[in-house]
Amino acid sequence: MEPAISHSAKRRNSLFARIFRVGLISALTALIAAAWAQPSTAAGDAARGKYLFDAAGCLGCHTDIKNKGNPLAGGRELKTPFGAYYSPNITPDADSGIGKWSDADFIRALRNGVAPNGSHYFPVFPYPSYTGMTDKDMLDIKAYIFTTPPHKTVNKPHRTLPPFGTRLFVGPWKALHFTPGPLQPDPAKSAQWNRGAYLVRAVGHCAECHTPRNLLGAKKTDMDMAGTADGPDGGTVPNITPDRKTGIGRWSADELEDFLDSGMLPDGDFAGSDMGDVIDQSTSRLSKADRKAMVEYLRSLPAVDNRIEAKKKSPAKIKKKK
Repeated sequence: MEPAISHSAKRRNSLFARIFRVGLISALTALIAAAWAQPSTAAGDAARGKYLFDAAGCLGCHTDIKNKGNPLAGGRELKTPFGAYYSPNITPDADSGIGKWSDADFIRALRNGVAPNGSHYFPVFPYPSYTGMTDKDMLDIKAYIFTTPPHKTVNKPHRTLPPFGTRLFVGPWKALHFTPGPLQPDPAKSAQWNRGAYLVRAVGHCAECHTPRNLLGAKKTDMDMAGTADGPDGGTVPNITPDRKTGIGRWSADELEDFLDSGMLPDGDFAGSDMGDVIDQSTSRLSKADRKAMVEYLRSLPAVDNRIEAKKKSPAKIKKKK
């Protein structure tokens, strides 16, 4: 016969069992929480992110190539009618870059135009277009960026005209002119068309340069992709709607696809200035299928008659010799 166990002993054994179960559950909960708290780069695909990084043109905007700045360390000047803005350091440096950013921080910046400290970004950062990207694509880009070398480069302060340097006014501007959220596919269109729309509208943010703006810096929706004489750095940006007189309506699909690949225009000339950089660092690195998708989407846009001409510079005053 087995020895009888007292009621007090049974209570002690039951208590120890409950403590053990609670401790085990707590330990498992802690392990799960720790796993979720691991560095956010684990959530993204860096190899896939590199492709999207190129498609988004991140290197060109965030590198001060003119002054031989480090890659992605910021400092590139962008002249606008509202003053000069300087791109920030987006290297993984923890002090002057984005090394301390979480996944949520990165998504909120691209989706909502809001910094980790809660302040609004100026819309010279093209989050009005990037907001259309999926969370996965954003995190893949972040994963790639976090594989690049960190650089301790302090961000340059913007040189803007009042009140365009005050972030206080960005919130109301966003309330009027910005709608956050992923770009929704059009079920009535083909998969290729929707892929092209995603690359042109969200990732490639083409409308940020190719659409004229009003006095408050908001894009004129009725002139979508129709070009402007007040482009970045004061340059002209061409009309890329299918208008046959002032846009790309006379270009064949092959000519347009080849332009995105090589930069060669139908007349044999080549794109220069900022568009040359876009082709070199972005569209030429895309797959042929993605370039064809962009072409299909661009050729489907409403044609807008808008001839772009460079502004005439006032003649320099000639000093009379005494």
